[in-house]
Amino acid sequence: MSAAAMARSRAAAIVEAAIAAVQPERLVARRLTTVAGELRRDGVPFEPPLSLAGRGTVTVVGGGKAAAGMAAGLLAALANDVAAERFHGLVSVPQGSGRRLGGVEVRETRPVALNLPTPESVRATRDMLSLLASLRPSDLACAVVSGGGSALLAAPRDGVPLEEKVAVTRFLAAAGAGIRELNTVRRAASDVKGGGLARACGAGRLIVLVLADVVGDPLDAIASGPCLPVPDDAAEAIALLERSGAVAAGVAPRLAATLRQDIGRRDPGCTVSAAATGRWITPRGCRVEHVVLGTNATAVDAAAAAARQLGYAVDVRHAAVAAEDAAAVGRRLAREGLALAASAAVPRAIVEGGEAVVRLPAGHGLGGRNQQTVAAALAEAAAGGWPAGLVVASVGTDGEDGPTAAAGGIADAEVAARIGSLGLDVAAAVARCDAHPLLASAGGLVVTGPTGTNVADLRLVLAGP
Repeated sequence: MSAAAMARSRAAAIVEAAIAAVQPERLVARRLTTVAGELRRDGVPFEPPLSLAGRGTVTVVGGGKAAAGMAAGLLAALANDVAAERFHGLVSVPQGSGRRLGGVEVRETRPVALNLPTPESVRATRDMLSLLASLRPSDLACAVVSGGGSALLAAPRDGVPLEEKVAVTRFLAAAGAGIRELNTVRRAASDVKGGGLARACGAGRLIVLVLADVVGDPLDAIASGPCLPVPDDAAEAIALLERSGAVAAGVAPRLAATLRQDIGRRDPGCTVSAAATGRWITPRGCRVEHVVLGTNATAVDAAAAAARQLGYAVDVRHAAVAAEDAAAVGRRLAREGLALAASAAVPRAIVEGGEAVVRLPAGHGLGGRNQQTVAAALAEAAAGGWPAGLVVASVGTDGEDGPTAAAGGIADAEVAARIGSLGLDVAAAVARCDAHPLLASAGGLVVTGPTGTNVADLRLVLAGP
């Protein structure tokens, strides 16, 4: 096996280990247990203690790319103390993520590679709100929330058409908006985000399981915070729309008018304590508590451990709060990789997490932030040639990267050689954000299919002597 093929195989093993570490069923089993009929987190009782005896129904709702696995893990964790017929609920997932979970319906509400709300996701969300509203104080509700939930949990406010929510999301994403900016606008336009799911709940307790896909793990940004109240989003949201040019372009006029009317209004449940701890009591008296099961750091640490087992000296970089431009990330990783390849006496690796952004030019091509990162790395290293043992990879842990079937991209000596032999213009592909056909032609795509999880992105640099 060539040095390039060996390094590529090791990169694949490292990515596989990272994704395995954040599988939701595994995380739920590790974090939640029952002792003498009492639900516990990390072996410690909830406050106040949460006894499963004497409860009515256990209702599970939620949405996200990991929601089906989270729900399955929850049902398994409670199986010894809750009879199967007491479980009810509905979760919203992408197509291809459905499974049978007894009394909990798993509804596929959007196509793969289309991370936007659909009429089907709106219907599912309205059904969840009605289900929660019908519960009694003796019931227990559980919400499963993960990345992708902003599109899968959708309930536009009165007077805001779904088409406007979709249009403004597309516009902001193309303008390079980060996930926090996108979710600020999504919350302000929604009946379910920003605590709306929890406010509907008539149960006495609501336990929210969260798999974090946003750098920094802010509960109000993950799936736009369906179970966490937020301060007045309207002023910030309208400022974002004006700053991005969405208002001037007339992208979402009814949404803009609604936001202007909302400026100054505040959710009385929103307190510093609620935002910091994820614990609060809704106006209906439901006690809400969030449990973060896993984060981007969970995947990064697992990847680093796998790299060490393969003999690499590893530089671990947990994601920073600020989003970076995808092309800038790729150029940086290429420079660091070339330096390692030129000087390393032993195999060296960089393992980092994050979620880059892409600002799409007019007439842009096809790709995603991870593919753009790898294409930019190839462009940066083009002049000096690509060392045999160097690999740069960037992969979405959810298996999706932009509106494509790829999870991301990988660059090695063989990919670089194919690009050269085909006469492909890497710099032009980066400038047009057209990384997908470039990498597809050169064998540089990473395709995993939906992984059933989502904790943002993983980036690797592997260099050997």
